[in-house]
Formats: sequence, structure tokens, C-alpha cells
Amino acid sequence: MGGLNMEDGTDPGPLRLRGHATLPAPGGPVVLLILDGVGTGAGDEFDAVNLARTPNLDRLRRAGLVASLRAHGTAVGLPSDADIGNSEVGHNIMGAGRVFDQGAKCVDRAIDTGRVWDGYWKTLTGRVGSGGGALHLMGLLSDGNVHSHEAHLHALIRRADHDGLGRLYVHALLDGRDVPDRTSLLYLERLEALLGGIRDQGGRDYRIASGGGRMVVTMDRYEADWSMVARGWNAHVHGEAAGFPSAAAAVEHFRAQESGISDQVLPAFTVRNPDGSPVAAIEDGDAVIFFNFRGDRAMEMSRAFTAGAGFDRFDRGRVPDVSFAGMMLYDGDLGIPEHYLVAPPEIRSTLGEYLAASGVPQFACAETQKFGHVTYFWNGNRSGKFDDALEEYVEIPSDKVPFEQRPWMRSAETADAVNRAITEGRHRFIRANFAGGDMVGHTGNMEATVIALEAIDAAIGRVLAAVEAARGCLVVTADHGNSEDMVERDKGGAPLYEDGKPVFRTAHSINPVRFVIRDFSGRSYELAPPPDAGLANLASTLLELLGFSAPAAFAPSLLRVESTRRVSLT
Repeated sequence: MGGLNMEDGTDPGPLRLRGHATLPAPGGPVVLLILDGVGTGAGDEFDAVNLARTPNLDRLRRAGLVASLRAHGTAVGLPSDADIGNSEVGHNIMGAGRVFDQGAKCVDRAIDTGRVWDGYWKTLTGRVGSGGGALHLMGLLSDGNVHSHEAHLHALIRRADHDGLGRLYVHALLDGRDVPDRTSLLYLERLEALLGGIRDQGGRDYRIASGGGRMVVTMDRYEADWSMVARGWNAHVHGEAAGFPSAAAAVEHFRAQESGISDQVLPAFTVRNPDGSPVAAIEDGDAVIFFNFRGDRAMEMSRAFTAGAGFDRFDRGRVPDVSFAGMMLYDGDLGIPEHYLVAPPEIRSTLGEYLAASGVPQFACAETQKFGHVTYFWNGNRSGKFDDALEEYVEIPSDKVPFEQRPWMRSAETADAVNRAITEGRHRFIRANFAGGDMVGHTGNMEATVIALEAIDAAIGRVLAAVEAARGCLVVTADHGNSEDMVERDKGGAPLYEDGKPVFRTAHSINPVRFVIRDFSGRSYELAPPPDAGLANLASTLLELLGFSAPAAFAPSLLRVESTRRVSLT
């Protein structure tokens, strides 16, 4: 895979970098632009990247050095090559410089070996069982394997039954984003079959209690919109949301109200008993497990459950005294949550940490929707900076409207921040994320996604001019695909249609991403990527472009420096 598996978190070596033997540092900064969700597609009518007018990207690809990188599956530490890439693992791997097992694979192994039942699971279920409380399982009902997997939820349910827990309730967040849209009834049907089978044996009350679409209920991230968490809290904890006899009835009702509504924006709902009472509010003495393994969209609800009286993000009302756990540790620095079922991989000695230890000033920026990706995930799931004096992080507030309504998002403001950092001349390494290709691509709105990509291209043109003026080096790549494949396809790759209309895709893809270098420093090298080059190869490449030798444990660089080919200045 062009990388080294570092499952045990082994330190790749001393953190002080050595200068490169033959490639000097550029006169200006090395600037990395991550075009979130912009992969390499088929070039057809459903490839928004192909449809968009992108003169600056086109110029970069003609004049620069270009390669293709794998950004999904085993290349980024996911269980199989059928697994789509995502922003979390993409930034983890780019910043870490090597491949390691990601959350899904860690949970799979813990369940397969039975280790998951030996830790806090035993403590939590013991308390509930002895006290007569209920176990609540909350998270994304999906097999997208990006934030969660239904197999993990099903395993928890079966184990709870095995361990004799009498009451279990699921608070199901519906996907339509990491899986084909409008498929929520399939996942609900499988879940209901499992719960119903256990109920039929007698002595168990196992049911779905509440839910809603992931982009409007519970799963906010980076504090972009706490009202999503408040809606989830009221539905899950208090049982206060529109009531229905079943989760499937809720979905069907909302679809009847709004034709074509996406699963990801279905309103909050509760499942109610015949007398109108909620199936299960969350009460004192209960236990709650957030079964998402990925942390960014589980952090805020975890805080709502575990924070003390000083919590002020929304009015929680009655706060139940519960035992709370995450599927994994979501933030190691902040210790959120305190308890979890599966230990995450320890990611040390990342690119950012090496640069900080070597005295290299760094700048990182993105709008809110992706700010944590160029900081927390890039730094190996670390919240803080490695060196406050050497690092500057800039968050540009995202608009709080549906992404298709302002598809340009904050591309212009992100370019402003990057160009300020370039002209100041203090930072040797600058990284930024442009969110539009992913966030707007997720809406399935082709016209809006094209606009998003054209806004990004305009921003790239401005950054390109600033890098050239500073005699620096520009690197452009992506963390995974999305906007280049906006339609669902059959196994042969042909677009799918329903009632004569294309079935637009809202999920990520397994397509590769482009990697482009445009160097204005006059140095000599060429690209020579291995056949299986992936995102893990980025860190070593950036270090060489900065004038350093890469650590031996990092995946190899994409550069061949011995070449006499000269990088054009024009």
C-alpha cells in the first residue's frame, strides 16, 4: 500500500528532522490545499468536477506534476477496499504519514475477539442489570462504515440479550449520506427484525425509541449548530418530538409530507405507546452508549450527557443520572467521553509534531465544517497545538443554512486567510481545506455542487498567484471522492434511474484523488509514485518539498529527486 502499518502506535523515531541531502527548501512556503470530496470521476454528465468551469485547476494540471492517489479502503486503514473513504481517515492518514487501523477495524477486531465485552461494557451492564435500569443505544443506523456500522449495533443488542438485560432502546439516526439515500426503511426493517425476535422470546422489552435525520438531529460537529443536538436531546432524553407508532411510520409520514425528502434531513421523532406516552425516555439509573466509532459527530451529544451544571450550549431541562459510554474515545486530549468500549489507535509522531519539534512555523485554516479535520484529525486526534508559538490555526465560521442555498460556502474567505499567511512570510508550511466539494456534494444537488466547485477554483487561482509571487510551492489534493460521482450506479457502473430521473448520490465514492505540485522555486525533481500510492505518501512528500528527509517509518515520498528534470517557473 505504499505505507507502513503502525497499529501499535510505535514512535517512528526522533522528532528532530534532518535536512534533505539534495533538495533545498523553497524560497517561499509549501502550501497544501485539500479539496474535500473532490475525486477523479468518469468525466460524464454526473461528474460535477468535470462539468464545473475550473480554469485554474486545469492550468495546474497542465503545468504541474500530477499523480493519482488511493483514498479509500485498506489504503486508509479501513477494513476492506469496498469501504468508501471519508474526511476523518483521510486527514488522519495524510497527517500521520503511514497507514494504521481506523475506528471501524478496531471495533471489528474487538467484537471478533470478544475484548469489547471485558472492559466498560461489563461495568455498565452490571450497573443497569442490578439496578433495573434500561440500556439506550444511540447512533447512526447505517452500514456506511464511516461513522458507524449496523453490525456493531446488532452485536451490542445480541450481547445485551445474552447478558440478561431486560430493557433496551435504540435511538436511531438515519443516514442517506454515507449510504444510498432513501434507504432508511431497509436498515429499520433489519433492526426491527432483530429486536422483535428477541421480544418474541419473552422477558425483554427491546424497541426503537426515537430518531431523526443525521443532518438535523443530534450529529452536529465542531459546534456549528447546537440546535441539532438540542433537538436530539429532547427526542432521545425527554421523548419530546413528533410521535408515531413506529420508526418506519415516522419515515413514511415525513416522505408523504415532502416528496423526495432525504433521509439525512428527516425531522426528529419519537415512537409512542398506544396511550401516547413515549416508548422510552432516558431516566436516572439508565445507561447510554453512543455506538458511533467516529468522534466528530458524537462529541457534542457526549458533552451534553457528561457535562456538569455549567453546561450552557442549550437548556437540557431534566438531566438524567446515567452511565454514559462511547463506542470509542472521541477526544483523547479532552477525555471525552471518560468511558468507552474500544480503545482507539494511538497516533503519535505525526507530520505536524515533527515540524513543530524542528522549529517549523505552521498555519492551518478551514471553515467550521472542516476545521477539525485540518487540526484535530490531521494531528492524530489531538485537540491542541504541539507548539503555540509556532502554530496558528484559523477557523472561518460556516454559514448556518442548507449548503445548497449558499454552495460557494466560505471558499473566498479561506483563500483570504491562506493568502494573508503567505504574504506575512512567517509560516513555512500552510495547509487549508476547502469544504464545498464534500458538503455540497452530500446534498445530491448537481447545480449547487458545480457552483461550489467553481467557487473553489476561483479561490485556488488567487492562492496560486500568491504562491508564485512568494516563490513557494503549491500542492493540491483531496481526502476522498464525492462530487465527481453524483449518481447511484449499478454493478457495471451504469447510472441508475427511477421514474426516468437519475438517482442522485449523496455518499462519498471509492474513486482516487488527484495530487498536483506546482513549484515556483526552480528546484529539480519529478514524481515517481509507487503503483499503489495513497494518502499515506503525502507526508513524506511534503517534508521533502520543505527541504527535509522523511522519517524512515513514514510511507515513501512520491518524489524522485535525483532527476535532472527542472520544475518550470512559468
